[in-house]
Amino acid sequence: MFIDKKILYIILAVMLLAGVTNLMNNTTDLVGLLLTVPGLLIAITFHEFAHAFAADKLGDDTPRLQKRLTLNPLAHLDPVGCIMLLFAGFGWGKPVEVNPRNYDRRFSMDKADAIVSIAGPAMNFILAIILTLIYCAMYKFIGEQILTNQTLQIIVKMIYYAISINVGLGVFNLIPLPPLDGSKVLKAFLPYNAQMWMENYAKIFEMAFIVLWVMGILSKIITPVIGVVLNGILNLGITIFGL
Repeated sequence: MFIDKKILYIILAVMLLAGVTNLMNNTTDLVGLLLTVPGLLIAITFHEFAHAFAADKLGDDTPRLQKRLTLNPLAHLDPVGCIMLLFAGFGWGKPVEVNPRNYDRRFSMDKADAIVSIAGPAMNFILAIILTLIYCAMYKFIGEQILTNQTLQIIVKMIYYAISINVGLGVFNLIPLPPLDGSKVLKAFLPYNAQMWMENYAKIFEMAFIVLWVMGILSKIITPVIGVVLNGILNLGITIFGL
């Protein structure tokens, strides 16, 4: 039996209310929230653009016709998903629609779909690396000014939050459960019978994903992974610039 959408919306509303209440009781968290907005816009926009770009390069013009081949955030943001991501730590962008039948013949349909799916998380990791290099370069060349300049302090904090958000979004979307990108990547490497089994029970997997997230089980699993990836990227920047 599938969870009724009304129940799902109630669960999400409770999560949102809890997040908002927590922020209202903590001014520091509220300031931090405001500083995450630029990083959130960048992460979601480039993530969805990467999906659209990959599909277009593989021969599917659906994203192009729907005007998703753009870096305009308004084309990629889902209002509810963004609010949930800000306040509840769980959200989404506006999914890029594709038609796998339009893919060219260089890859099988499943392999092409996997390439399109992994393009989003890959873009987030690339952005995280680029932003880390900028972050470390600032500390290398203007570190003393940062310590005394409040504007620079705000800028480096926004860059750090953007790095964290991109790493988090990249890792999160690689979870191999529908409707996340990782499920399509996994599906491409499964035998036919296993693929059909995943398709037949996709809705159940989606509901299981929501339940596991609400219960905090998924968070406990992926938070350490996000920490490892984030520290690895930061250490790469630190090593390059000799900090």
